[in-house]
Amino acid sequence: MKSFTKPFYPTSIQRRRGLLCILFIGLIIFVWQLGTTGLVDETPPLFAAASRAMAETGNWFTPQVNGLPRFDKPPLVYWLMGLGFSIPGNISWDPLGTWAARLPSALSTIFLMLVLGDTMMKYPQEENNFNRRTAVITALVFALSPLVIIWGRIAVSDALLCSTLGICLLLKWRRFANPEGEAWWLSWIFLSFAVLTKGPVALVLSALTILFFSLFQNNLLGILKILKVIPGLFLVFIISFPWYLIELLIEGKPFLDSFFGYHNLQRFTSVVNSHGEPWWFFLIVLCIASLPLTPFLLISIWKNFYNVSKWSRRVIKKPEKSLFEFSFFWLIAVFVFFTISATKLPSYWLPATPAASVLISLSLTNNVKEEFLKSLAWKFTIFLSILFSIFLFSSKLWIQLLNDPEIPNFSEELTNSFLIEKSGFIFLLLAVLGIIFSSRKIYGKLLILQIPIALSHFLIVLPTFDLADRLRQLPLREASELLLNSQNRNEPLVMVGAMKPSIHFYTNQVIVFEGRSKNAFVNVSDRLKNEKRRGWKGRPIYGSNGSETTLLLIDKRSVEKSYWQGLNPEVLGNFGVYSVWRLDREIIERRAKLLKIDGVTSTWKNPRPERF
Repeated sequence: MKSFTKPFYPTSIQRRRGLLCILFIGLIIFVWQLGTTGLVDETPPLFAAASRAMAETGNWFTPQVNGLPRFDKPPLVYWLMGLGFSIPGNISWDPLGTWAARLPSALSTIFLMLVLGDTMMKYPQEENNFNRRTAVITALVFALSPLVIIWGRIAVSDALLCSTLGICLLLKWRRFANPEGEAWWLSWIFLSFAVLTKGPVALVLSALTILFFSLFQNNLLGILKILKVIPGLFLVFIISFPWYLIELLIEGKPFLDSFFGYHNLQRFTSVVNSHGEPWWFFLIVLCIASLPLTPFLLISIWKNFYNVSKWSRRVIKKPEKSLFEFSFFWLIAVFVFFTISATKLPSYWLPATPAASVLISLSLTNNVKEEFLKSLAWKFTIFLSILFSIFLFSSKLWIQLLNDPEIPNFSEELTNSFLIEKSGFIFLLLAVLGIIFSSRKIYGKLLILQIPIALSHFLIVLPTFDLADRLRQLPLREASELLLNSQNRNEPLVMVGAMKPSIHFYTNQVIVFEGRSKNAFVNVSDRLKNEKRRGWKGRPIYGSNGSETTLLLIDKRSVEKSYWQGLNPEVLGNFGVYSVWRLDREIIERRAKLLKIDGVTSTWKNPRPERF
């Protein structure tokens, strides 16, 4: 492989062509068929409903879902989704609501791909003339991460945080690498966007990354001066703080307690929603998020740890050549912060995926001394591919273990789709290509391994989304349509059992959601009469504003409960595990009174940190 005494810098035309290639790849991966499936319960419909409510009500300050304020996230993701819902005729070109709701995730992910690629071309880290290839590899490694593939196509805020924070950190490194040629303020604007996406966590992750890297460089004060921290933080303050202040003035203590108290402080200090995991949880997520190229990431992490372990003799590269080390400390910052956090979710690892992509793409260096490490990573990738292929081809041994109570025939449908066999062939192809090119001195061999991974997006990922939508979400959309078509004047809508906010989104009405307990039954009876929400209130059984019946969507597990039996419902339709009933509210009242006599109480007024 030919090497050069100086790195090769692509011309502006070559950079433009490289970026166009990355843009095309990003559009195919993240925008193609983006709106062909419905919203996936449970979280995405909450984001979509709050965004649509902003567009419909004109209240762009407070996100609202199902007649209640939603304080879990700052407004940027809602604003971006709301812009899509504000386009005239939205319902005609986006009947499922998924184009408007998912585009912020998709487009922000593509934007990050472009910044990654541009950084690799503008600041070559190796002495060769394959920097455009390295840029494409880096962008592809990021885009084809299993985590990015999923969260880049769903309507939540995680991809937007990953992109805004990722761009912020890349721009900060670029400023450090080239203080004269890179604007200081641009990275701080993107940090402001990150703070408006997820809150204080963006500030913490950015600060930890800069702190760790600056200590390694033995230049903390110098780097802080280059980045202009004081004016930068002031810029973040004037861009992001006004919304927090306005929201606090509008909503008061409930906003303070919910957003800062519950969704930030409590998630960090205690387990929320049963999402407690062991300390090593993110070691597993790290490995899964980089499949099938995890061995290359582990090699890069090991090389950095080895360098850090020789602290007094550590190698400190020139600023413009330090992206490899910067990405390592970026990844470590995410790992340390969320490992300490009591609440742990796979999506918390997303902000580390851009750093992982840089570490992977730079793992195959020109250093002859590292030939053993490169060979080891390559062979282990082949071994993993063969192992996964064998596992997938032997699916008959384990597929019956896949059980989803909401999709009783899931294993049968998955078998008939042949998606598992296709996945096995993808890993087999990966292994074959790895064996063929393992001994060849070709720069950019990782690009060859990414060919079957990219094919899997079209042969496996998109068909899997379609299958999941048909089995899990289509029955709910059909039930929503029946609820709307069958609803009488003033007739309230109730969902019992599995609480699916997509019902609220697709009916665009307030839904009384309750669980399966006896208390839930009593709650339904009480809430139908007495509950008040923004734009909605309970109705009496009789009178001009009343309704003698209610429409109820109930799942099979709830139907099996004794207190939901013998109510003489009018069954209007069945959709998968769900049934649509029309119930006489007098009958509900009598059953609720009997439960109260047995000591069952109403609990819906009790404080709850999260409800919709």
